[in-house]
Amino acid sequence: MRGAVLVRPPRAILDLWVDPRRRNHVSGYLPVFIFGVLIVAFGVVSLVVAGWLRPARPDAVKLANYECGAEPIGSAWIQFPVGFYLVALVFIVFDALAVFLFPWALVLRTAGLGAFWVMAVFVGIIGLGWLYAYREGVLEWK
Repeated sequence: MRGAVLVRPPRAILDLWVDPRRRNHVSGYLPVFIFGVLIVAFGVVSLVVAGWLRPARPDAVKLANYECGAEPIGSAWIQFPVGFYLVALVFIVFDALAVFLFPWALVLRTAGLGAFWVMAVFVGIIGLGWLYAYREGVLEWK
């Protein structure tokens, strides 16, 4: 990395971050706090700059309703079939299963037999939920 200029943090922050003898419970979260502040600052600065730079000339065409290339007909307040919600709930359940299953699979060898049985019970409960949803016809589109 020739020619690269690295920005060094102030020495006090670097000492807290690197030296384990000077760390306490709070300073362990210092990098997370700094990262959070940077995220919020980036978001605020982006919104402010976008507000300054955008053209602000509203006219009748820009303020007109536009949806799928045609003027909307009727009210936007309609009832969706309950099947959409049920499929979304089943998706969320299996998404939660994936969130817990993949990290568990990575540490299974070191976690031991107890972790295996805990996850087996968890997957069993999720499986019972899927079986119930299947028998009730949630996954069949009517």
